[in-house]
Amino acid sequence: MQQEKGYLSLVLHAHLPFIRHPEYPDFLEEDWFYEAMVETYLPLLDVYERLIAEGVDFRVTMSLTPPLCAMMSDELLISRFRHYLNQRIELSEKELNRTANTEFYHVALMYNQKFKRYRELFEDYYHGQILQGFKKFQDMGKLEIITCCATHGYLPLQVHRESVRAQIKIAAEDYRRRFDRNPRGIWLAECAYNPGDDIFLKEQGIRFFFMESHGIMHGTPRPKYGIYAPVYTPNGVAAFSRDMESAQQVWSAESGYPGDPNYREFYRDLGYDLDYDYIKPYLHSDGVRRNIGMKYHKITGKVSLNQKQPYYPNDAKEVAATHAGNFMFNRQKQLEYLASVITDRKPLIVSMYDAELYGHWWYEGIDFLYFLFKKIHYDQKEIKLITPLEYLEKYPVNQVVQPSMSSWGDKGYHDVWLNSGNDWIYRHLIKAAERMVELANRFPNADGVLRRALNQAARELVLMQSSDWAFLMTVGTAKEYSTKRTKDHVKRFIAIYDMIMGNRIDEGFIWDLEQKDNIFPNIDYRAYCSEDAQAVEKTKAA
Repeated sequence: MQQEKGYLSLVLHAHLPFIRHPEYPDFLEEDWFYEAMVETYLPLLDVYERLIAEGVDFRVTMSLTPPLCAMMSDELLISRFRHYLNQRIELSEKELNRTANTEFYHVALMYNQKFKRYRELFEDYYHGQILQGFKKFQDMGKLEIITCCATHGYLPLQVHRESVRAQIKIAAEDYRRRFDRNPRGIWLAECAYNPGDDIFLKEQGIRFFFMESHGIMHGTPRPKYGIYAPVYTPNGVAAFSRDMESAQQVWSAESGYPGDPNYREFYRDLGYDLDYDYIKPYLHSDGVRRNIGMKYHKITGKVSLNQKQPYYPNDAKEVAATHAGNFMFNRQKQLEYLASVITDRKPLIVSMYDAELYGHWWYEGIDFLYFLFKKIHYDQKEIKLITPLEYLEKYPVNQVVQPSMSSWGDKGYHDVWLNSGNDWIYRHLIKAAERMVELANRFPNADGVLRRALNQAARELVLMQSSDWAFLMTVGTAKEYSTKRTKDHVKRFIAIYDMIMGNRIDEGFIWDLEQKDNIFPNIDYRAYCSEDAQAVEKTKAA
């Protein structure tokens, strides 16, 4: 029986910032979550369900970040998601009638069938608890769910070590509560590594994390196997590196698969195409035309939106199958070469992507994954799918390297999250962290309303630290919203701090914030204690 030449680890980073607004009956930015549910998360689970039913073995590593897990578990957001999905089903039913005997009927039918399938999964398979779906596949050994920094906080720009530790500790404790086991891996937000942070990963029993390739290649000493095997940090946590060759095939706007002219056009949407009175019931309460997620045209080529041709789902599916075969062939050849130069172990290719690329941005990406898993299972012997932990079990001895500070952002370092468009936030984030440490040290054994106030202060701090706000300010999308969110959490934190230090806590104010910013119901403010952080740092390897 032919042995595999090497391994492929597919890693999907699933994350959204915590957006929940109970104070409004209808909130635009909450749509990011509903869209991702119906375009990425439920479709991924559908792929996993189909593969299991067909007897196809597969392995995937997925981060499900704490904010995303919180939204997936929130009763208010779940009820609003049900409304969102039911609206899409209702519209797709109308569209079957409207498009009958037209070239758009086949795509209207596709949406109707998919939306109904996703409702079936959500309601009948998972009973409204989508996390139970992911947990099911983790318990089967097909999926490795990893955690992330508590609110996707960008660790290298956090000045206080207590704050870095808290982002990791709070996340790990949330993971244990949700998945009934310790997190074995973590996705550091933006793959941003700061030398020395690995001690806090080790404290939580985390075995591995991921980096951009130059973070490993610029490490000390240089890695013997390049990016095709993990290295251990000085504190014994394994760092896995992103393979840029496989990344470019999928990510690249110019040469990547998603630009194929037969694939669905993202930017032409029924929210703009249909008669206003017909589509208005499916828009937000302000009545402004926006994307609603149903798109009837294909990319076609470099033509204007009004020249896009009708989308044919079966044609697009055939292209996705071809692309899956091409991706597999390229990995076979890549491993064939690597196996000729790395002779004392089997090389590992780590292919890392934002999960929302599949289904949301690249609609056929879901079909691509389904075909890729099937082709790897049936059509070849050179590649074996593997999770990082399985690779570490096969090769427990690895080179010790201190990786360099790095991220997977533009230019490879901190530019995206620290520039002239967002640098004003850091004086507030750093001062708030300093004050949170002060509070935790001053009140080590609080109870009653004081404890609730301290815990809420910790929630406001981690929420303001989300890297998403700085990112959105940089790219210019939702700049107003991300600025307001940062300022709101800063103001709430200051108000709580002043109440605590002035011994005049307003219980009604705390209660109101507990309802609005209800992430991490079991948060413990003592995660910010200096003494605990210092004790961990003292255990550093010599």
